[in-house]
This record gives sequence, C-alpha cells and structure tokens, in this order.
Amino acid sequence: MAGPHARTIEVGGATVALHVLGTGPPLLLLHGSGPGTTAWAAWEPLCEALAGRFSLVAPDQAGFGATPVPAGRDARRSLWTEQALAVMDALGHERYAVAGHSMGGAVALSLAAARPHAVRSVVGIGSMGAAMALPEGLDRLWAARPSRDGAREVLGLIAADPAAPVPDAAVDARREAMRAQGGEEYAALFPPPRERWVADLALGEDERDAVTARVLLVHGARDRIVPLRDGALPLVEQLGNAHLYVLGDCGHSPHAQRPEIVHRLIGDFLEIDA
Repeated sequence: MAGPHARTIEVGGATVALHVLGTGPPLLLLHGSGPGTTAWAAWEPLCEALAGRFSLVAPDQAGFGATPVPAGRDARRSLWTEQALAVMDALGHERYAVAGHSMGGAVALSLAAARPHAVRSVVGIGSMGAAMALPEGLDRLWAARPSRDGAREVLGLIAADPAAPVPDAAVDARREAMRAQGGEEYAALFPPPRERWVADLALGEDERDAVTARVLLVHGARDRIVPLRDGALPLVEQLGNAHLYVLGDCGHSPHAQRPEIVHRLIGDFLEIDA
C-alpha cells in the first residue's frame, strides 16, 4: 500500500489496511468506489491539510487497495459499514466524525445510522446514499477496465469538463492504479445489472431518521457520476440536520478539484463540536 503511515489490523477475522496519522479529535475517512481507488490516493492532500487538527484514520475498504473481501462475503454496504465500525472500535475511538466520498459518503451515513451515539458529525463529498436510478456516469465508472482508454474515461468522468485535456502522466498513473487493483477483481465488485449496487447504497427511511449527527454535504454542480439532483439535493431534504455547499465549476471530486475550499470547509465544520 503506497504512502506513509501504512499498517494493517485484524477485525472480525479479516485484514484491513489503513493509514493512521495526525493529532486531535478522531476523523474516519472513507474513499469512493472508482477503479484503482485506495485510501491514500483518495485522501493524501486532505490528510496533509488536516493532520495538525485531527487524528485521521483512512482505511482501504474491502475490495480496494490492500484490503481483500473476506471469504464468503460480498462487497456491499453492510460489509463496509461493519468493517469501518470495527476499525474504530479496535483503535479505541468511542466518538468520532466520518467523512466519505461518493460510495464512502453512503457508508459514512450508514455508520451514523447504526451508531448515532458514536458518530458526532458526517461529511459527504459527492455523496451517494439517496435512492436514485443508476446514473450513466456511475455505470461507466464501474464498467471501466485497466487500459489507457479506460483510465482516460475515468478521469474524464470525474472532471468538471469532460472535454478538458487530461495529462498523459495522469492517465498512466490511473491506469497503473487500476492494473494494481486487478481488472477481474474490480469487475466482480459491481457486475451488471448495476442498479442493484446503487439500491444497496441507498439508506432506507428508518436509517435516515436514525441519523442524528450534523451532516455537511459538499457537491460539485457538474458531477456526472453522482449528479447533484440525484445525490445531495434529496439527502439535504431527507436528513434532519444537513447542510449543503455546492461548488459551481466542479465535478465528482471537490476535495481534489477545489482543495483550498473543501479542506477549510471540512476542518471548520468538524471543529464546531469537536
């Protein structure tokens, strides 16, 4: 697993790879579901920005990076939620904040519903969690394969402007990350019909009602993977204590595309009740 601060722990008979760094109130970081995604690749800039303010925990979720899917289990919201809770228990964190991107946002909300006494705040970036039809961009993301064309398509989907040129170095880096994950292994995570995986990541009404934590939703207006109208807008209406910040010229990864804004938003939001 690339990056400093890497370690593994055993939870529930399974190995989870993670990064632990920083000082301050605990903050769990949950990455999204794009091919080649790892915790460190997703969160390195945010970790560097917030390590002086928070104790950061960034695991590779099951099926990504160096965390395998346990034998006999399926990679789905229940497993990701179970492992995230177990990681924080194993590290001795009884109360903490959670930030998640895309799929990770849905898992973050799932944690808040399962453990309202433990999760004090949630940040959802380009978050899933609302019931929706399968967005075309998400279908294409989950179908992408580890080639130069596949890597270029993934980066184009994430960007605010799909016509903007993508540097060859970025394409090559993404392709290598996708190859490291393994094409067949990733294909097995979200096989068609992919509508079922979107449905799995949607919280039910009882779960939404159980979320008592303060929630900050940060979304790009030009998100084509989880469109604003399908992701954040329903959630801000459905959750009891949610706030929404929309970035106009931004795609699916506001924390990577507008870090100077998003890092400050997250840090200030989480410090209110730290």
